[in-house]
Amino acid sequence: MRIVLGIEYNGKEFIGWQLQSNLRTVQGELEAAISKVANEPITTICAGRTDKGVHALGQVVHFDTQANRNKRAWLLGINSNLPRDIAVHWVEFVDTDFHARFLAIRRHYYYLIYNNSVRSALLDQHMAWHLPKLDVAAMQLGLNYLLGKHDFSSFRGPDCQAKSPVKTIYEVKLTNRQDMISLHISADGFLHHMVRNIVGVLFEIGEGKKSPLWTLELLEHKDRGKAAITAPAEGLYLMKVDYPESIKLPENTLANSFLKL
Repeated sequence: MRIVLGIEYNGKEFIGWQLQSNLRTVQGELEAAISKVANEPITTICAGRTDKGVHALGQVVHFDTQANRNKRAWLLGINSNLPRDIAVHWVEFVDTDFHARFLAIRRHYYYLIYNNSVRSALLDQHMAWHLPKLDVAAMQLGLNYLLGKHDFSSFRGPDCQAKSPVKTIYEVKLTNRQDMISLHISADGFLHHMVRNIVGVLFEIGEGKKSPLWTLELLEHKDRGKAAITAPAEGLYLMKVDYPESIKLPENTLANSFLKL
């Protein structure tokens, strides 16, 4: 049978999602835990591979197994074998034509910024600390140029393996509460480091070093070398993955609470 999981993890101590020999990865820990419950080797496929230090509240993963367990047994069994920085929120049985990655139609990311002259010990590794004061209104103006279908080559990481740099962004929204700034961005797909490279550009605009029009100019240049540095990983969260309405998966209440902010 094919089983789908809703996963949350703290990316701080992981080299990333993808399995790598002799390195601690989310996929490695998850597959080890599921394999113990299934009593057979398990291979997982996720909706979106995250990098070193990146977190997730709404990662979606599927795997195939010969083991026969009910949902509660899978949920409790897997979680009891996982380290504290990974948790499974829900389990669902699906048809074998379901694919966590290829059937996803939209992915939602959050980027969280602590904008204060003094760093926070509590928020370290969970929000990106940015010392210079940021003009959120100017940043939002710059973001608006990214809406729609574009070639995002200027925001593409050097190790990106995507076949095409063309993606469609559906939503870009900045929310500012005191010293905390959150970016919600959703798209049909993301290039390697795309969100973090967008945030790097926003930092330049927010500090007044560049105008909001700079994002439009970068889209036209299609040249990563003309853009800003890559923002830190610790502020980035894979929040939610959307699938066609015909695919009914459980809701992640924690992720949905964030999306309403």
